[in-house]
Amino acid sequence: MSEKVVLHYFNGRGKMESIRWLLAAAGVQFEEVFLTKREEYEKLLKDGALMFQQVPLVEIDGMQLVQSKAILNYIAGKYNLYGQDLKERAMIDMYSEGIGDLMDLIIMYPFKPPENKPAHLNTIEQKAKDRFLPVFERGLANSQFLVGNQLSRADVHLLEVTLMLQELLPTILSTFPKIQAFQDKMKALPTISKFLQPGSARKPPPDEVYVKTVMGVLSHLFK
Repeated sequence: MSEKVVLHYFNGRGKMESIRWLLAAAGVQFEEVFLTKREEYEKLLKDGALMFQQVPLVEIDGMQLVQSKAILNYIAGKYNLYGQDLKERAMIDMYSEGIGDLMDLIIMYPFKPPENKPAHLNTIEQKAKDRFLPVFERGLANSQFLVGNQLSRADVHLLEVTLMLQELLPTILSTFPKIQAFQDKMKALPTISKFLQPGSARKPPPDEVYVKTVMGVLSHLFK
């Protein structure tokens, strides 16, 4: 029996949500330890668990993995979500990095002061429509997957980020029919369908409690 996968993060999306999505897509069960107090974060520091003093932290295969990209790469490689050769992996990385850029804009939205939120939302919408979504629409023109002929981490990340976009901007995919069709096919995959059901480990959109918790635990970043 393999060791349990344990995720250390907040009870919210942030940088851990894509890791939850990828594990769920691979059909991997995991446990979560939620940070609620700064003392818990400081204990991880004291124990030497955080190489760069940052979360997410994932315990897997006897390792303590940090840095979200490294974690995602490991999970994708371990569970055959990383293409069939180096060229496919490079394409998957390019798509995933682009998706990550868009996702970072969305992740920061709830932390913006109220007076800055409309402008930030406008930035998200403009960049999504002009820079990111057209790339994915073209990538899906002749295939149900972004890279090659099998599911990869790029597909999982794309579903996640487009659903996040629609929470903020419900009609944003109206001119991207290939992405809409892609969403429907992805949602039908058994592991994805299960993750989208109520009661799963998928986290809801960030609320004030989540924002307050993050800012309290990581107070040194918000001075």
